Amino acid sequence: MPFADRTDAGRRLGARLAFLRGEDVVVLGLPRGGVPVAFEVARLIGAPLDVLLVAKIGVPRHPELAMGAVAEGGVRVVKEQVRQLVGVTPAEFEEVAARAVAQLDARIRTLRSGGGAPLLAGRTAVVVDDGMATGSTAKAAGRAVRDMGAERVILGVPVASTEALVEVGAEMEVVCVEAPHRLTAVGQWYADFTQVSDREVIELLQRARSERGEVTPERG
Repeated sequence: MPFADRTDAGRRLGARLAFLRGEDVVVLGLPRGGVPVAFEVARLIGAPLDVLLVAKIGVPRHPELAMGAVAEGGVRVVKEQVRQLVGVTPAEFEEVAARAVAQLDARIRTLRSGGGAPLLAGRTAVVVDDGMATGSTAKAAGRAVRDMGAERVILGVPVASTEALVEVGAEMEVVCVEAPHRLTAVGQWYADFTQVSDREVIELLQRARSERGEVTPERG
């Protein structure tokens, strides 16, 4: 059943992740669309909320189609089959990847406000996005949090393609609400899929910390 909006999706996903309540968990939203979902998840399981910065490496003429992704900490995932299928040369790929890294660095400066990455050593990291079509960003995010020392990594998504669930499930635990046989676009599963701004992301992070009585986030 489609979601009303990201808040609805987050509440339904949070119900699936209720088994984590009381554990040492950090919920990490993937900006921008994953953060409103993650906000509701963190609320429902009583965990702190933070962000994990990931950028898609999109096909030049079809940027919504991922041929890879980069994540903070220097993590990079390449979907070689997609790159070859769409006829992108290695040199063209590197150009797009360089732009993705620059975008990632800019996002880190904007959303972290000079702070470092969250402290994840020995903890459970729940990575949340608003949907998963190919799995590139999810895989990059999972590898990044493992590099940060997370003991357990769980990906939480309201909707995902069955193919991506199989591929990503080989690397980490996945909790998903809806898994249609064919997923052409994540937005089709939302009545309201309005774009989320950086300002909204920052406000949600501040709101989550305020509700938990946190003065500053735990950083590395």
